[in-house]
Amino acid sequence: MDSTPQQPPPVVPPDPLRSGGGQRLKKAFVPLGILGVLLLKFKALLIPVLKFFPLLLKTGGTMFLTIWLYAQAWGWWYALGFVLLIFVHECGHLLAAKRIGLKVGAPVFIPFMGAFIALKEAPPNAWIEAQVGIGGPLLGTAGAAVCDGLYLATGNPLFRALAFSGFFLNLFNLAPIGFLDGGRIVTALSPWLWLVGLVVVGALLFTHFNFLLLLILILSLPRLFSLFRRRTIEEARYFEVTSEQRWTMAALYFGLVAFLVLAMHLTHIQP
Repeated sequence: MDSTPQQPPPVVPPDPLRSGGGQRLKKAFVPLGILGVLLLKFKALLIPVLKFFPLLLKTGGTMFLTIWLYAQAWGWWYALGFVLLIFVHECGHLLAAKRIGLKVGAPVFIPFMGAFIALKEAPPNAWIEAQVGIGGPLLGTAGAAVCDGLYLATGNPLFRALAFSGFFLNLFNLAPIGFLDGGRIVTALSPWLWLVGLVVVGALLFTHFNFLLLLILILSLPRLFSLFRRRTIEEARYFEVTSEQRWTMAALYFGLVAFLVLAMHLTHIQP
């Protein structure tokens, strides 16, 4: 009997073409090949979408988060409409800045505090700052007026509630203090109007204490203190506006305030 250990027969890998493995590989790589062809074909469209993706996360993400939080208190439809009114308001600032040629960032929403757009470059003078400032309330007021028009056309009280809220939101932002729109607008009229805003916000804070009002007041203090120190030559030039510019902005500002007060009165829903 032969005791020599038997060597196992050599393992010959199956021929993929004969065993059907090649067909499976082909089927596996076909979708990848198609995807590659599509990416090459539509790369001109894909690249802008990828560049726009951070904007979706920044603006869209904070927007949807804000809607969700507001919906917990007021319901989904009102939350959606109210956040859209804020978005329209911010688009007014965005369009005004773009028209002037300033570089700005996309709107970012902060739940229960509103939204903001970041200027990537400071306005060179008070006239330009005022134009950017009033752009938001102008377009925001138009958005609220559209809501009231929808109420008159449909009779749906949701639109009347949104109209009133929109008018109030834009009127509040016209308070002439700090970083609020009104504080930016009156730089083209007289910075001393910031003291009027201080009285208004202070009175609201005293009668209806609110953390947001307190934050607005605190963040406005640097500008208020600047009224009582000597300005540099550059600061003095910043506030230089022509008489025509001052009267134009005064008409827009006080006219808008009067319209919003009247609009709030007309759209107020009696309990």
